[in-house]
Amino acid sequence: MRRLVFVAAAGLALSGCSEYSRSDRAVGGAAIGAGSGALIGGLATRSAGGAIVGGVVGGAAGAIIGAETTPRACWTRDYYGRRHPVQCP
Repeated sequence: MRRLVFVAAAGLALSGCSEYSRSDRAVGGAAIGAGSGALIGGLATRSAGGAIVGGVVGGAAGAIIGAETTPRACWTRDYYGRRHPVQCP
């Protein structure tokens, strides 16, 4: 149980590092989803198998949700300081 709490806390801490890149947000979402899924699965079934399944399902769902909720409005500035819309990385 203590290990699951540590993994969830580490996932939350690492999720603050992601910016607006789709891959960064997917990794952050996967970490949060896997940690919370493992915690919920372990508590609901009181078994390691439930924690593993919850972590896998939560990680996959978190990665998809994190990538798809990436803002699409990226901007850059030219030499004169004017803003221009660009495709996000």
